[in-house]
Amino acid sequence: MAKLIRHLLPVITALHRAVFRLSGGRIGTRLFGLRFLVLEHVGRRTGARRETPLLYIEHDGAFLVVASNAGRDYAPAWWLNLQAKPDVAVRIGGGRVAVAARRASSEEALRLWPVVIATFSWFEEYRAGTMREIPLVLLEPRTSGTPRIQARAETASSRDGTLAGER
Repeated sequence: MAKLIRHLLPVITALHRAVFRLSGGRIGTRLFGLRFLVLEHVGRRTGARRETPLLYIEHDGAFLVVASNAGRDYAPAWWLNLQAKPDVAVRIGGGRVAVAARRASSEEALRLWPVVIATFSWFEEYRAGTMREIPLVLLEPRTSGTPRIQARAETASSRDGTLAGER
């Protein structure tokens, strides 16, 4: 299954990005029961603005994402970009939040991997199939006034796709 995902991922990502952009964020926040954000970042070499849809878990007021690259033996470009320029933004629904990206510490990762695997079981296959350590990345809101997005607020989303915490 991982090999199939690896081959389809660029096409799926491009379609997801286009649908999210064209709908103004109303479509694409949830697909097949999975929650997505769009990471806005800057290319480390080109300086070009990039948008990458990513699965996420809300954890202690931050957005937790996994730099798995579908289990490939090299890191995804978005993670390399964040290492160079960690001050980025995420969009969920119609909302936008400025965040600072950082890799979870070893201690945090020990606590967070079981949460990730319980939510997205296929990440265990990705971990087993690569020689590299897959980073867990925390996207932490940069402003103290940013509303926390509660994990259960997603189920209370409105028809336009915004989260309860973003209204």
